[in-house]
Amino acid sequence: MARIIDGRKIAKEINESLKTKVEDFIKKNKLTPKLAVIIVGEDPASLFYVKMIAKSCERASIDFEKHSLSGKTSEKELLKLIDNLNEDKKVSGIIVQVPLPGHINQERIQEAVNPSKDVDCFNPINMGRLALGKPEFLPCTPYAVYELMKRENIVVEGKHTVIVGRSNIVGRPMALILLQKKQYANATLTVCHSRTNDLNHFTRQADILIAAVGKAEIIKPDMVKEGAVIIDVGTNEVEGKLVGDVAYEEVLDKVSVITPVPGGIGPITNVMLMQNTLKAAEKLVN
Repeated sequence: MARIIDGRKIAKEINESLKTKVEDFIKKNKLTPKLAVIIVGEDPASLFYVKMIAKSCERASIDFEKHSLSGKTSEKELLKLIDNLNEDKKVSGIIVQVPLPGHINQERIQEAVNPSKDVDCFNPINMGRLALGKPEFLPCTPYAVYELMKRENIVVEGKHTVIVGRSNIVGRPMALILLQKKQYANATLTVCHSRTNDLNHFTRQADILIAAVGKAEIIKPDMVKEGAVIIDVGTNEVEGKLVGDVAYEEVLDKVSVITPVPGGIGPITNVMLMQNTLKAAEKLVN
């Protein structure tokens, strides 16, 4: 039977330590770290995620500032708001929630966020730094995976790690983090995606399998190596229920370690966002 990793417990442990650091920062600098979140339109998933961010900020003693804009907001208006937040010395971190309405160029918006306040790590400058192994910030979800592996002492070095998914949010930056020359990295890596022929061939070789493709329960037992470590990053809604990219119940008896959905990577991701916000605040005062 697999060891099931409790992401909520890990998130709570990290947050307790983080809250102490935030309170020490406030005492020392007479300034509270602040995260500004911009949401354009009323995408239900985005609205839900922003609520979760607000709760995470409250738990970490970080100020939260929400900017809700109409779906008809022009790109020029959005860029002006970002520019104002970039200049605001009380704002430590900025998030522009995606997806954005079709008339707004997402790449242009992400490039507009000051790299020193880009706590989501979407600005190309920050992605470039990550690619060079000198990151300003780590993208929150891959950061959560890395932190989980570190805390659970999952040895990556010398292991064949297979990532299923190549998005700029998870798969691509996850590969860059695991390729770094540091503990809990140094991975021997394969990245698979929607155009990979014979996906099973690669996943069955994985000592560590990271599923981040966004397709409900696409990873079946016959695709998994006996005793593998499974990190399920996927979040999919099926008949009103959240499930991951891995057929969780079906693989339990075959793998050694697994993260559930919900309750695995998700709770840790939000705490990593708080970590990045504190780091951004520290850089602003130094």
